[in-house]
Amino acid sequence: MLERIFAIRQQGSTIKTEVLAGFTTFVTMVYIIFVNPLMLAQAGMDMGAAFVATCIAAAIGCFIMGFWANYPLALAPGMGLNAFFTYGVVLGMGHSWQSALGAVFLSGCLFFILSVFKIREWVIQAIPLVLKQAIATGIGAFLALIALKNAGIIVASPATLVQLGDITQAGPLLAIFSFFIIAALMFRDIKSGVLISILVVTGAAWSMDLITYQGLVSAPPSVLPTLMALDIASALEVSMLSVVFAFLFVDLFDTSGTLVAVTQKAGLADAHGKMPRLGRALSADSTATIAGSMLGTSTTTSYIESVSGVSVGGKTGLTAVVVGICFLLMVFFAPLAKMVPAYATAGAILYVAVLMLQNLKLVNWDDMSDAIPVSVVLLMTPLTFSIAHGIALGFIAYTAVKVVCNKAHEVTVSVWLLTGLFVLKFAFE
Repeated sequence: MLERIFAIRQQGSTIKTEVLAGFTTFVTMVYIIFVNPLMLAQAGMDMGAAFVATCIAAAIGCFIMGFWANYPLALAPGMGLNAFFTYGVVLGMGHSWQSALGAVFLSGCLFFILSVFKIREWVIQAIPLVLKQAIATGIGAFLALIALKNAGIIVASPATLVQLGDITQAGPLLAIFSFFIIAALMFRDIKSGVLISILVVTGAAWSMDLITYQGLVSAPPSVLPTLMALDIASALEVSMLSVVFAFLFVDLFDTSGTLVAVTQKAGLADAHGKMPRLGRALSADSTATIAGSMLGTSTTTSYIESVSGVSVGGKTGLTAVVVGICFLLMVFFAPLAKMVPAYATAGAILYVAVLMLQNLKLVNWDDMSDAIPVSVVLLMTPLTFSIAHGIALGFIAYTAVKVVCNKAHEVTVSVWLLTGLFVLKFAFE
């Protein structure tokens, strides 16, 4: 049956290899079940419900990707997008978390339409590569600021906006310790380094009586506090347009980049670099986002950590299905998730930020018409505490700089259109 569904032997793999690959991918990305509920709880959502929604949304995405698209690609609520959900849309813009879930739902629907009608390729090709790189680095800087803030390493200052916190306190010290644990383990190619750091720091906090032991296993918390709580009507308001676009835009490029990286690593692309069943893979991502918004979590997206499973031989959808089963089993570990303090996940968030900031090496810094918009997104995303504002200002800067540098011919029609919309947004908001 497995051979009929996944064509395992045809892809040159075995069931044992696929199961091992699935477990490998899972342990590299399971940290999200600790990080995501903590972030969403800060938006006012029930942490137990957000935990269950995170696990189930990840499982749904993995099952669709595995059974429908037959790719060894795992999905879960995405880092960066969950930060934008909480700190940008809810705490920053003042929208309710129900409205934010509605925006996630609408972005998922738009993504699905783009995938079904094959508009995705046109959208991706129409946006300049430098802006794609800028968005990734901007999100990385945003995540870094959030990690440092959550850990208490950076605190508010009435004189200078921010300043160094008291890093002699246990929380900041443990956050710094967790980051160095990840660095040491990843340098030694230990795939589960992020998970290990979270568990080690949580254990250290418990031994220091900073947290209370609540057990490891229990019946899953109720998902009812967030189930179908999304407010689609308020998400359709003009003020939410940039929010929906930001969710869609980031997910679109994140998924596309991850798909290319994983399929190339697994040798699944053809001689021309084209990916079979691409539409199905994109539909899996968008469908999981829609389902996740209904359950009560931020955008679900493909994880680059899937490369770890591919590295040990995963080539088929069975790898993704194994990851999905593991996520479903994790709903029974809610007490462990509730014990994890914010400073224990700060190192993980900061590590993801470092990975995203690596896109800076791809930028042509000798060309000011490229360097300036990248710098605008990189600086304004964390300083405005908004991915949406960072993207908008980056588009405006890109178009303006190209024009004044006599390179207006490089600005595509779609970029002109988006730039105009962003200018109107700032003019009338």
